[in-house]
Amino acid sequence: MGPKIRIHKQKKYRSDVIATAQASGLILQFWNALLVGDDLTIISIIDDPECTYLIDAIYDTSNIEEWKNFKFNYRGLRLWSLTYEQELTTPLHVTAGRGFTECLRHLLQRGARVDQAPGGTTALHEACEECQQECAMLLLQYGANTNEVNEDGQMPLHMCTQLESLECAKHLISFGAVINGQSLYENDTPLHVAARHGLPGHVEHYLHNGAALNLQNDEGHTALNSACSQPQDPTSLERYTSVCHLLVSAGADIHISDADKQTPLHMACKNVNPDVVELLLKHNASVNEMDYSADAPMHNILKGVTYKVDNEPERIVQALLNYGSIRLWPGALPKVLKYCCISPRTMEVLFNAYDRLKITDAWVEAVPPEVFQKHQEFYESLFALTQTPRSLQHLARHRLRTFLEGRLHRVVPKLGLPTFLKNYLMLAFKGYIH
Repeated sequence: MGPKIRIHKQKKYRSDVIATAQASGLILQFWNALLVGDDLTIISIIDDPECTYLIDAIYDTSNIEEWKNFKFNYRGLRLWSLTYEQELTTPLHVTAGRGFTECLRHLLQRGARVDQAPGGTTALHEACEECQQECAMLLLQYGANTNEVNEDGQMPLHMCTQLESLECAKHLISFGAVINGQSLYENDTPLHVAARHGLPGHVEHYLHNGAALNLQNDEGHTALNSACSQPQDPTSLERYTSVCHLLVSAGADIHISDADKQTPLHMACKNVNPDVVELLLKHNASVNEMDYSADAPMHNILKGVTYKVDNEPERIVQALLNYGSIRLWPGALPKVLKYCCISPRTMEVLFNAYDRLKITDAWVEAVPPEVFQKHQEFYESLFALTQTPRSLQHLARHRLRTFLEGRLHRVVPKLGLPTFLKNYLMLAFKGYIH
């Protein structure tokens, strides 16, 4: 038994009343042809003068049984509460969203309306969201509005959120899409959306077409803030790094903070993207700026170590320290060890920023036995300092680093020292503490 379908013929019914009918015969055949892209069946039906209304029919694909059982249904006029969701669609939406280009072409050639938005969204929105570039182009050629706003306040260009949607975005821009058009409810531009989803191809194309770099949305995010603020795993780091390189190279302001006074550096540290952190630091990002929670970038990275070990958080801690980051109060180190011990390299570079460590039993207890066993060499070297001072070599390093505070990244590369000594001064990883 096929699905039940409700059809709304706009010329006959009020827009707020849905006529219901059992899907039977021709109607069901037409619906099924739409779902599978059977263009021959679609043509045979809509070329029948008695069935031309099906071209622009609006289908409600919601749960009919729920609709029928709703307690406010009365005498055919169906009222519904805000908890009931309609799922309205048209033949154009179905074919455009599924990439059935020939079916879509036949509907358009027979006068299907490209401006229909029964569920608050047009077929062009649908095509762009589903990365159906040929369908998007076809709709545009038949007059679809590139800047139509859907029920969420977004234009079709805002719907290009996947790597595969780049061609759709290019088509939209070539047909007049507003490159800096902002969504109604968040004030996002297409550049915000592309940056948030880590789409370097989109970002590059938008910048080439005049996208504004430093417009802020309702959260205070620029496109750069948006890119840095996204949770990132090893599979997406490269894409977000590319996006940030494009934005910074184009002149994005790296000092703009959001509504919570978080800068791109705060966000890149929070989401543990070492390449972006290094990029921002090289462009003079403020390493010690505080947000509204009084957190500096160093606080943000240490909070994320446990969850993002595979993202190499130790590189961020190292970079921040080499660019003059504040250090934590020594009394807080046992707590940091407890939550970050899973990353011994992070602990190594952090502890090497101090000339002395007052190691107590609390330090030993902070490292679970399984973590100690996995990283035994490092933690044995650390706990061996309980009654042993740091080495003279380390103390000399610490003294020089203190003297060059905030200038290390500029001065050390110019020193006439062997490479291994330069690396040592910059807190290179050794796998042990001495």
